[in-house]
Amino acid sequence: MVLEFLGADREVTGSCHYLTFEDKHFVVDCGMEQGADLYVNQEIPVNPSLLDYVFVTHAHIDHSGLIPLLYKNGFRGKIFATKATTELCHIMLKDSAHIQEFEAEWRNRKARRSGAEEIVPMYTVEDATAVMEQFVPVDYHARINICEGLDVRFVDAGHLLGSSSIEIWITEGGQTRKLLFSGDIGNGNRPLIKDPEYVTEADYVIMESTYGNRIHETPPDYAVELAKVMNATFTRGGNLVIPAFSVGRTQEMLYFIRRIKTEGLLNEFPNFEVYVDSPLSAEATNVFHSNVRDCFNEQALELERKGINPLQFPGLRISVTSDDSRNINFDPNPKVILSASGMCEAGRIRHHLKHNLWRPECTILFVGYQVPGTLGYHLLDGAKKVRLFGEEIEVRANIVKLPGISGHADRNHLTTWISKVEHPQKVFVVHGEEETAVSFADHVRAELGLDSYAPYSGDAFDLITGAQIREGSREYVVKKQEQKRIYSTKNSVYYRLESEGERLNAVIKKCQGMANKDLAKFADQIHALAEKWDR
Repeated sequence: MVLEFLGADREVTGSCHYLTFEDKHFVVDCGMEQGADLYVNQEIPVNPSLLDYVFVTHAHIDHSGLIPLLYKNGFRGKIFATKATTELCHIMLKDSAHIQEFEAEWRNRKARRSGAEEIVPMYTVEDATAVMEQFVPVDYHARINICEGLDVRFVDAGHLLGSSSIEIWITEGGQTRKLLFSGDIGNGNRPLIKDPEYVTEADYVIMESTYGNRIHETPPDYAVELAKVMNATFTRGGNLVIPAFSVGRTQEMLYFIRRIKTEGLLNEFPNFEVYVDSPLSAEATNVFHSNVRDCFNEQALELERKGINPLQFPGLRISVTSDDSRNINFDPNPKVILSASGMCEAGRIRHHLKHNLWRPECTILFVGYQVPGTLGYHLLDGAKKVRLFGEEIEVRANIVKLPGISGHADRNHLTTWISKVEHPQKVFVVHGEEETAVSFADHVRAELGLDSYAPYSGDAFDLITGAQIREGSREYVVKKQEQKRIYSTKNSVYYRLESEGERLNAVIKKCQGMANKDLAKFADQIHALAEKWDR
């Protein structure tokens, strides 16, 4: 019974935790790295075809974004997630694949002209669509027997629609250990979704620490504060551009803007228009509506009971096509533009920044965490010029961060959450920048007297004895290649071939005990394939 840390260790993104017991292999989350990368992450130590299960805490790409890659490389096991997470992954993973395919084609046009080596996407829309067949939607609070020796239960983490902390019971050799994976813990008192739930028992806790060294400001009335920013921007004749993740933050902003409209908080500009420029946002909003009963908090449910849609209001415009998106920037009237991605790393938001960053009358309003190394982070850090689509853009717009909005719990909330777990054997602190993760582990040890540790990628622990059995890499990334983050080179096709070969070997081992007739047929097929390609 072994737990190995692979991703989001002394870093914020790229979540992945690998577990084995008996002959079973599974991971909790399989996320894509976003933004700066400090340490070299270790790979899953077995071919994806040998993985039996994946458990997903929530749909954000830094927790789910590499699941289609598992499928591409042979994974055919089951993926367990809440119903809302499953529905969100269905649109978010396809969107991630679409972005990679689009950018690969754009880069390859340049490569063909220059004679450089072409690249291929890490995975395709076809991979992202196919892997959705492996998802098994589950209900909150139901304890599910996955197989002999493995039970799981999902509880609400209050971070995103469908987000979960996952309780996992593993039994091996007559001994049972319970693990608690926090996922991303919500900040509480959020619009629309419920507060995080507490879990009181676990032998091992694997918990996030994104804001583990900070205390959030006292939350303001977000609708009032947003109205102030809008009033100042519209008075200057500018646009308010809000980079916002299509899932979660966009819906929260619509909720606040509905309040501004219905409560008359911006009477100077009562008929302002709001453009949601993201097909993904429109699809995600539909997912919110289909999960009202399971995921909405009491305040949002009360609006629904009164027949009030908390995410609709006069002047809301949804831009779906590319032409819709382009036309927004030809409209001279002051407006709100909500577009993804929230960290300005990809998507239509980059076009809106190109058209608005250089205008001093405009405002770029950030409403979420910006990972170091992202364009959003650099803008908040005071960048004077940025490069977009090969063009240098001067930053003249007002760069503003709305205080208090965060989807992550701060140190106090995190401390309260872990304090509810009675006498865990060990607390592993992950999902935080190195200084943050280490300082929060020290804080948990000092304040609560719990054995806590911020692991490195590759660290492995025997869950029966609690002993560390392997030490991970302390190797720093020398240079972060953008191409490496989103793409693989054509050599990855050969890696895929090797992966399929390993998968074939795994399938062969599973055939032991089959009828001789079937074994002979299988052997003939392999022989014919080998004859065809043995050149």
